[in-house]
This record gives sequence, C-alpha cells and structure tokens, in this order.
Amino acid sequence: MKKFKKIIVLLAVLLFVLVSCFRIDSGEQETLSIFSSINEQKTEDIVYKPSSTIFYNGVDYLVSRSNVGTYGGQIITSTIGEGPKTFNPWVSKDATSSMVADLMYDSLFSTDPVTGEVIPKLAKELIISPDLKTYTIKLRRGVKWSDGVEITADDVVFTWNEIILAGLGNTSIRDSVLIDGEYPKVKKIDKYTVEFSIKKPFAPFQRIVGTSIAPAHVFRAVVQKGNRYFDSYMGTTVNPNKIVSSGAFLLDEHIPAQRVVLKRNPNYYAIDENKNILPYIDKYVILIVGDLNNELLKFEAGELDVISVRGKDLPRFKEKEKKGDFKIYNLGPNTGTMFVAFNLNTRKNKDGNFYVNPIKQQWFNDLNFRTAIDYGIDRNAMVYNVANGVAQPLFTAESLSSIFLNEKLASGHEKDIEYAKALLKESGFYLDNKGILRDKNGNEVEFDLYTNAGNTEREACGVMVKEDLRSLGIKVNFKPIEFNSLVSKMMSTLDWDMVLMGLTGSPLEPHNGKNVWYSKGHLHLFNMRFPTDKYDNLLSWEKELDEIIEQGALELDFNKRKAFYDKYQQIIYDERPIIYLYSPLTITAVRNKIKNLYPTPLGGTMHNLEELYIKE
Repeated sequence: MKKFKKIIVLLAVLLFVLVSCFRIDSGEQETLSIFSSINEQKTEDIVYKPSSTIFYNGVDYLVSRSNVGTYGGQIITSTIGEGPKTFNPWVSKDATSSMVADLMYDSLFSTDPVTGEVIPKLAKELIISPDLKTYTIKLRRGVKWSDGVEITADDVVFTWNEIILAGLGNTSIRDSVLIDGEYPKVKKIDKYTVEFSIKKPFAPFQRIVGTSIAPAHVFRAVVQKGNRYFDSYMGTTVNPNKIVSSGAFLLDEHIPAQRVVLKRNPNYYAIDENKNILPYIDKYVILIVGDLNNELLKFEAGELDVISVRGKDLPRFKEKEKKGDFKIYNLGPNTGTMFVAFNLNTRKNKDGNFYVNPIKQQWFNDLNFRTAIDYGIDRNAMVYNVANGVAQPLFTAESLSSIFLNEKLASGHEKDIEYAKALLKESGFYLDNKGILRDKNGNEVEFDLYTNAGNTEREACGVMVKEDLRSLGIKVNFKPIEFNSLVSKMMSTLDWDMVLMGLTGSPLEPHNGKNVWYSKGHLHLFNMRFPTDKYDNLLSWEKELDEIIEQGALELDFNKRKAFYDKYQQIIYDERPIIYLYSPLTITAVRNKIKNLYPTPLGGTMHNLEELYIKE
C-alpha cells in the first residue's frame, strides 16, 4: 500500500511538472495567461471521504463520499458521431458504447478517482492470498438487478466462465488474463462469495477482476443461441424496458443520431449519509451532435451542461466564464493518445486478395519510409495551431500522465525535412521533375489517410499531416468518414492505408493496452489478424512486444515492471508502426448548477455522477 501511494504521489508530481513546463513564444502569451488561471481553478469545498458500507434494510449499501444533495433535474452532455453501436458492454469496442454501458452496468470494483487505488463497487470485499494467486471476492448482500432479482455469485461465475473466458463478444478481457497459456479458474464458494485462481502472481489482475457482470438469468438464454446472436443482443434498436441492468442509471430512450436518455435507477445500492438512495438526478441525457463545432454552439446556447474545451476555444471560454454560468476545470494532460498508424498487413483476405495494395505494402513496411513520415510531421505546429498551445507534443505509446511513461523518449525530436528526405533516398525513393515522390520502381507515392468525421480537432490535424507530407512529395488523400464506418474499415475489412485516431488509456495500468500491442490483440491496429489467421509471420519486434507484455504483467516490483514498459515504448518509438502527435490538456466547462462536483486527473469531471445534484 505504501508503495502504491508513493506511485500516486509521483503521478501528481509528474502532472505538475508537465503543466509547468509549457513554453510559448511571442504571440501565444494570452494562451499562457489563460492556462495559468484555469490551473488555479478550485472546486467547491467537498470532503471526499473513503469508501464505506452500511447494512440497512437487508442491503449492503455503498455510502456516498460527497455532501447530501437533493433529488430532481437532469444533466445534459454530448457525444459526436452517430452514437452508440450497442448497449451490450461485453460486445462494445468503441468509447461511446462503452461509456453508456458503464452507466448501466456496474463493475465489481472501480478506481478511486483521488488515489488510484482499487475500491469496492458491487463487491464488498477483496481478499488476496499471501501467494498472490487466489482472489476471493465477497459480494454485497441484497443488491438487485433492475428487474428485482438479487445479484449473486452465480452472476459473477456465469459472466466469467460463459461470456468472458468463452470468448464471446469483445475478447479484450480474456486476452488480458491469459497467464502462461492458462485462464483464471472461477468458482462459486457460496451465494455471495466467488474465488478466482490464477497460475502465478499477475500484477494487473486486481483491476481486471473487477469488471462488469451480467445477469445470468437473462444472458444464459442469449449465450445458448451462439456468438452471432450474442453480438447482436441489446443492439441500438432494443426496447429499453427489456434491458436488465445494475447501474445507477437505466436506459430510458434512444433515438439514433439524436440522443440517449438514461433515467435514475430507483433501487440502486448507493445511499447518502441520510440514507437517501442515489442517484439524485432524474435523467442523464447524451445528445448525439454532428461535430465539435455543433457541440460548442449547443453549449453556448445553454443546451449542454458539460463540454470538453479544445485549446483553440479556450480564450473564448475564459472570456465568457467571467459573466457566464459555468466554470472551467483543468485536469492535466489527457490520459489517452492521438496518433497516425500505418497498415502493415501483408496478408490476403478469404477471397485471396491482399488487404493492402502490394505496392503500398512495400512502402509501409519500410522503416525508413515510416521514420521519414515521422520526421516530416510538425507536432509543434499542431500544438499551437490546433490546440492553441494548450498541449504538448507526444512521442510515446504511454500518455504523458502515465506513471509508466518512458521519460527518455518524452521530449522526442523536432521536425526535420532534410533528414526525412535522406531516409527516403536511402530506400530508393526519388523526386521526379514535377516534385512528385516515386519509389524505386517509379510508382507515385500516394495513399489515403482516414479519420472520424465530426471530430474537427482530428480533421484539422489530418489536414496538417497532408500538407506536411506534401513537402516530401507525397500525395495524401485525406478522407474523414463516419466513425462506425471507420471502425469497420479498421477492424473488419482492414481496407485502409493510414488512420488518424485516438485511444483512451490508463495512467496507472499499461497492461490495459495489451489488446493493442499483443499480436493476437483485437486492437492490434497496425497489423490486424483474425482468429482464423496463421501466426507464423510475426515481425521480429512484434514477437519481442509479445514477450514484454507477458513479462511486464508478471513482475510485481514497480521499478522492475517499469523497465519492461520503458522497453516496449522504445520499440514503438524505434519501429514507428504508430506515430504519436500531441497530448492536449483535459479542460472541461461545467454549469455552476451542478453540485458535488469533484474533478480529478484520474477520474475526470463526472466520475461521481450518482452523487451529483442540481441547484439552480
């Protein structure tokens, strides 16, 4: 415990250092001043207490950590794109679907938004054996599903054995808990106790074991109908009244491309100190907006209560904050990553056709070519022109807020067109008399770059990448497309050249990224393989990544473990299958009427949604 608290202190120091190290030249001083002022913004005076439990009316209630609030009202937020693709949390692969599902289905454990420690949720207690190979979970008594059926050990065992370990839906969790070729063994001890046994000590397991659980009395029939039916179950056309869930909020309405409405669960297992059942608000509304500009206009029109503020909009927000009904909160560097990735796939689909044009395969699999692209991109220009200086260039697979960040790589390198040209020349590329880059066989270098339409920040970065690479003689066809179509290209058809996107991440647990770096991971974007594909053509550094990811998870000493993750970041930096761009600050504007707000770098702005209340 002392070591973990030390890590959290290091994280806080790292956040402070990163915030303090911005240097903005002439013309950007206004941004620096604004940045400093939001860094000093204070939340209301809340004593955020440790988690506690009280047995009351036959239920092991989770006691609120915030002030007592009042019932009523709604909070309206937003998401860009076309909204969720599913309400089934065990199928979800995109952030929007997962965010909505997380509100509907509680996990056994969660992460303390202040300290980063694992804390109880649906579970009441976690007991870890001295040899660190047996995890005993005791559930809360009397907690019920939304249809009134009690949540028991049967639900936990069913979820793990018949959904997760059976490989249904999104296999990320199953992939993450494979230890030396073996999965955990899960068994019921009694009605409220479950035992997990693992082959050897495994550092990430305490967080992974706390995942959401499914109602066995509902999902058992679904599972019996097979994978295809499971994948389609609780799709976007589902009747909200048919969903049985456990979270603070229940699905009330979904109008595709317009909104998702969730209503309070009147039988939730959390209460305040006066024994009032949470949540306080009646509804949580997620408007599905077309793009970030539309989102901005809706906030300014009073149609949204919460919005993420882009760097370029910060001066505008700071000016309006003086006379407005909202406050701006700075939560430090973003915990996710934004990047461009190459499609290194050299395989064929089931029809015998290459996923990627063979000519482009040669370019993308040429390290000199990838490195030239990296050195041709002007990250500093993106920071100033897109993020308005409220960001920092990013060069690593771990976010700048990660306690596992490889500090030696954090500063990266400057744009260097001449070096990029030299690398291309070394691989036989040359400029013709029209300034067009051609490969050694005379083929014009031209490829497509995709991102999700509506995310104007990524669209602006895509335009800048296109223009940067034009200086190398490369023609980039920039194609923003609808998010679900982009996901399909990347995950299903593999029909893409380069993509500009982002991934969410954890500053506390790099093993959460195993599905990206492990060669069999379902988000191994740059060299995707389907379960039916052979695994006899791994790149040498892919093999090394596989070994590092496995070894890092088995190492319990923080410093030794960090050495493994430093090495994986070095490999990604050297091989450049993914080129990172920049890390913006997480800046959020929230209406003053929302009380019990306690934003933290680890939890974000709305981590305690069930405790928030409205006071006009």
